[in-house]
Amino acid sequence: MENLYELLSVGDAEAPAVLAPGRTPVAFDQLQQTVLRLAGQLRSLGLQRNDRLALVLPNGPEMAIAFLAVASCATAAPLNPRYRRDEFAFYIEDLGAKALITLAGDAEEAHAAAPRGLMRLSLAGEGSDVNLTYSNAILTDEKAEFSRPDDVALVLHTSGTTSRPKIVPLKQRNLAASVQNIGKSLALAASDRCLNVMPLFHIHGLVAGLLAPLASGGATACTPSFDGFRFFDWLDELRPTWYTAVPTMHQMILSRARRYSEIIRQAPLRFVRSSSAALPTAVLQEIDRVFGVPMIEAYGMTEATHQMASNPLPPSERKPGSVGRSTGIEIAIMSEDGELMQPDERGEVVIKGETVITEYENNPEANSQGFVNGWFRTGDQGYLDDDSYLFLTGRLKEIINRGGEKISPLEVDEVLLGHPAVSQAVSFALPHDKLGEEVAAAVVLTQAGSVTERQIRDYAAERLAQFKVPKKIVLLDDLPKGPTGKLQRIGMAQRLGLT
Repeated sequence: MENLYELLSVGDAEAPAVLAPGRTPVAFDQLQQTVLRLAGQLRSLGLQRNDRLALVLPNGPEMAIAFLAVASCATAAPLNPRYRRDEFAFYIEDLGAKALITLAGDAEEAHAAAPRGLMRLSLAGEGSDVNLTYSNAILTDEKAEFSRPDDVALVLHTSGTTSRPKIVPLKQRNLAASVQNIGKSLALAASDRCLNVMPLFHIHGLVAGLLAPLASGGATACTPSFDGFRFFDWLDELRPTWYTAVPTMHQMILSRARRYSEIIRQAPLRFVRSSSAALPTAVLQEIDRVFGVPMIEAYGMTEATHQMASNPLPPSERKPGSVGRSTGIEIAIMSEDGELMQPDERGEVVIKGETVITEYENNPEANSQGFVNGWFRTGDQGYLDDDSYLFLTGRLKEIINRGGEKISPLEVDEVLLGHPAVSQAVSFALPHDKLGEEVAAAVVLTQAGSVTERQIRDYAAERLAQFKVPKKIVLLDDLPKGPTGKLQRIGMAQRLGLT
């Protein structure tokens, strides 16, 4: 597969490709013709390969179809529809966007932020009947010119230690390799259907939730956004064979699962997938028990076009606490002086391969920090065991340095989550005038949970060395999360007013 458009010919013509709650499915032949038409409409405006088009669209089949069309013939730059005006202004300018695509009458903040000369396109219609309009007129389409393997299909911003968000350019060949690796690791087939609760402005939702199912000839079900209350209705209506989400979403699903046991029993799931953040072992075990299917933990990041490693499906061994083995790229552990390390030695996870970018765009500082001797530095700390399973011990920038003692927040999280009254937990660094940093944690209790901060600390003290026990524990109704549902440790103390 050299172009994203080619993956649309993999499925049976009349088989459903894109579904959504309460909507008529879009079959593969309809999807192919719609993408072809939209690509021709873009061509009629003079938009070409590698031209960047900012997409500000809500989750759903229209966003999925528009993304496929743009990424097949130009460069898609999906943006979070919830950004504020100043954020839209920054990202649109930083990307050098040639056009802005929104729903008609929608995305007021994005339009207010867009520069005067930017081409503005509206997406009108539903499902396979969508069209692009320009100045309120439906565009006539020309013959589409599809992108080539080394053309950039997708650009995303990712944050990091540098002051400016970094632009990650992902080529057609990066995406093609990634979706094939995911399909192989999960044994995806035409009979599979993914319930995609991830946002379609995020690498996880786009690659694992949208492209990988289609590339295997299967279907993807596009939800409006994650909703823990509606999840089980979608499970019942859309009949997925798998779903993929981040750990906090899995925890919210588990918190409501008891009342939907009959829907779960009748669901045709064959596995559940987790990625984009560390999955507590207790959550993995509970998913296994409640859904009766294996929880597959994977390891992904934007710079690697999402998936880098994954635990295998049974009967191969899954190792709780591990993110599995490499899926199509090289993974190694590097010391601080740049030497590759032996099994069980802890250091920084580094990667290279056909899904990994070779540089950030227009960012020499980030490139000098992120790439060394042909390897990309992930910023994650971990180790490989003798079977080449990767175990993550934390983000290097999130490691808590308590007077010279280095503490992995993930280790503290695991212990706190072992308490029967704790449903969610996130540990983080709390500034300290003498030690530099101290351990703190925010905790959400189970619905039936009744416990004090002191009791949780006593529980942790029986299972952790004294210097790792949280000095401060805050009980919350919900944990602060980023736009994709991931917990954000850095700055947590400030957000909770503990500084």
